[in-house]
Amino acid sequence: MSAIPQNVLETQKSTLDNLFAIQGQLFQGFEKLVDLNLSVLRSSLEDAANKSQQVINVKDVQDVVALTQSVVQPNAEKALQYGKSVYDIFSGVQLNLSRIAESQIAQGQQHVTETIDQLAKNAPTGTESAVALLKTSFATASNAAETVVKAARQAADAADSNIQAATNASLKAAAQVSEASSKTVEAAAPAASGNRRGANAG
Repeated sequence: MSAIPQNVLETQKSTLDNLFAIQGQLFQGFEKLVDLNLSVLRSSLEDAANKSQQVINVKDVQDVVALTQSVVQPNAEKALQYGKSVYDIFSGVQLNLSRIAESQIAQGQQHVTETIDQLAKNAPTGTESAVALLKTSFATASNAAETVVKAARQAADAADSNIQAATNASLKAAAQVSEASSKTVEAAAPAASGNRRGANAG
């Protein structure tokens, strides 16, 4: 069997392996997303049960303030954390898929290089310049593909950094808003408690 059909068979096998790898990555990403949603659902149900019990035990304004504080900030942080977790899952799948694609490109380039070398060995006399032109053209195309892959990787890294920074800023802002609302509720609680005592005394 000659080198060219062998390369074709290897390429087909590699393509099939990559297809299975891609399907595996997509399934793993889906599985992680389902696990995340089940975990969030379980946590939400437990929180709802706990908050319901706390509402039943509310006796005065101070209890209302404490309950309000325990609900507002965690919910904002949980929503942001959920969004970040979903992004991390999709980002991980994308990264793994791009690695598979890069590997397939590298394998394809290797096979083409081997095929060109085989053609050069078997080429008739006088075709050396055509083979050299073919090698140069392929090298130029390979360099262009590597540049595109590198630029895409840099863009993905930059986007990831920006999303991480935005998430951290959002978490910080949510914590500040929650703290401010808690202080407002705490400040209003003594006045409401005093008004209630006055009404009861009257």
